[in-house]
Amino acid sequence: MTVRTPSRPVSVSPAVSQTAVPPSRGTMRALFKHHAGPELKLDSARPIPTIGPRDVLIRVRKAGICGTDRHIWEWDDWAASRIPVGIVTGHEFAGTIEAVGSAVTRFAPGLRVSAEGHISPGTGYNARTGNAHIAEGMKILGVDRDGCFAEFVSIPEDNVWPVHESISDTVAAVLDPLGNAVHTVMSANVSAKTVLVTGVGIIGLMSVTVARAAGASRIFVTDTDPRRLALARRLGAVEAYPAQDRSWIDDIRRQTRGDGPDVLIEMSGHPGAINDGFTALRMGGTAALLGIPSRPISFDLTNHVVFKAATVLGINGRRMFETWYQMEALLLSGRLQLDEIITHELPMSDFARGFALMQSGEGIKIVLNVA
Repeated sequence: MTVRTPSRPVSVSPAVSQTAVPPSRGTMRALFKHHAGPELKLDSARPIPTIGPRDVLIRVRKAGICGTDRHIWEWDDWAASRIPVGIVTGHEFAGTIEAVGSAVTRFAPGLRVSAEGHISPGTGYNARTGNAHIAEGMKILGVDRDGCFAEFVSIPEDNVWPVHESISDTVAAVLDPLGNAVHTVMSANVSAKTVLVTGVGIIGLMSVTVARAAGASRIFVTDTDPRRLALARRLGAVEAYPAQDRSWIDDIRRQTRGDGPDVLIEMSGHPGAINDGFTALRMGGTAALLGIPSRPISFDLTNHVVFKAATVLGINGRRMFETWYQMEALLLSGRLQLDEIITHELPMSDFARGFALMQSGEGIKIVLNVA
């Protein structure tokens, strides 16, 4: 996605007058989980969220559909065990602050924002030692509390992220998944290293462009979808292998001094891809795992990790807020390529088509225009 060279940095809004209070009544359009089964329903008369003293009410302009939303739409085992019926879904968005609570001091109505969707309780060991993204008691937007597939969403002040003037609303709406890619790639320290990405779905493709921007020497990818493989090449992969033909393991070794890649970025969650990725990884290499298997898998810990002396990183979400600063810096550098990853923008009323495009593979990242 094209990003202009910044003319000035974002300035934080001045202290907010306590007269900036939310509307006390009103309704809005929202997509919600209407029953314990597939699909979502559009409600045209959902109550506008109320906000507390330290919350902001955001008018949503654009919202991205992600893999979690697809799980909720399809009502798989995970969704059935996790998602409360009646919740407004969605957690990727960009919008404008409509109103603020009486104790909000950093933001004012009219500011263009996105937000971190992991809402930390602010207490406990991880929350207080720089790892708020994995704090005990974390609540997730669109999973544990009403989300952003709506005209308005309520967000704690601490989770609000002002959007730089040089970043478009469309890109701002997908900062959440981009953050997953940035956190994974940056945790693996890919600069001047060979990188293998197994699985080039939405976040895998984002990882390719992030790794290239972060200075990876060469990037290799595997996947079963030839369309995604072709796109990964355009984003910077030097080789894009059909995952089902395991001869790629020998080829990637030939291209890496016989050792294998320095870094594995595992994005698929597929048992075969995980096994092949570790098989290809060089001795002493680093593996960063974001992909989630649908069920427990069999894994050769002895050979893949212990004897290989591999460093294995489990990646969960985004660091709050280190990853957000990294994302902004990368976007403003102009080195990230997101145009071909964000394939469709649709009106929110056309939400069913958006999910169908994702399910068919025709669409990659789908953005709904809410306002």
